[in-house]
Amino acid sequence: MQRWMTAAVALVATIFCGPAQAASCGGDFSAWLDAFRRQAGAQGVGARALGALNGLSPSQEVVRLDRRQGHFKLSFEQFIAGRVTPQRIQGGARRLAQHRALLDRIQRQFGVQPEIVVAIWGMETDFGANQGKQPVLRALVTLAHDCRRSEMFQRELIAALRLIDRGDLSAGEMRGAWAGELGQTQFLPSSYLKFAVDFDGNGRRDLIRSVPDALGSTANYLRGYGWKANASYAVGGANFPVLKEWNRASVYQRAIAYFAQRLTEERR
Repeated sequence: MQRWMTAAVALVATIFCGPAQAASCGGDFSAWLDAFRRQAGAQGVGARALGALNGLSPSQEVVRLDRRQGHFKLSFEQFIAGRVTPQRIQGGARRLAQHRALLDRIQRQFGVQPEIVVAIWGMETDFGANQGKQPVLRALVTLAHDCRRSEMFQRELIAALRLIDRGDLSAGEMRGAWAGELGQTQFLPSSYLKFAVDFDGNGRRDLIRSVPDALGSTANYLRGYGWKANASYAVGGANFPVLKEWNRASVYQRAIAYFAQRLTEERR
């Protein structure tokens, strides 16, 4: 899934990545990248992270994928048919049982129900199995240079470089979706900066390999956008509007709530 970027995400990126001083867009890529590198350095990005930009080139595949996101135009029934399958529900039920102690600890700390966390995990990457193989820095450089959403993706690119500076991930470890999402529940770099937590206690926020970090960070994200502890997430419930901050597409919000409800039924 490619997350629709919200104004809230852009605000987070502004807070964490400094003023929006876009390095224009389009034109000669090498000249643009040099200008962006200077901009990032002026905002405090370190030499190691800036070095990760060396040798990058734009990806026409990423541009093509950015132009075609028609799956959000499906009806709810069409959408869940391929995403909330009996096999995925069964897989979610197994994960609820397998990670019961972890999910209970997450619920105590963040107030987010286990079935919601597992539903998002399943919807985003099939429980970590399909996190994406795109080199994230190349994808972000491509979209930052492209003029359709350049300012937003320049902010996300700077956020990704800050993750390198902070020591969360190396450039080589940053493989994910075509729009730059990372990890088992597909965080944009700006959200990774703000909401990632070290929930396994190893001193590193690793949303790619660590299930505790990925699931704990997902709950922290929801709480950060106003999740009310243990309140209803069904359509019309107190927490349903928070799902809009996860994904702007109403069909996706409903699918998460539906998936979580099915998991609740499986537990009974």
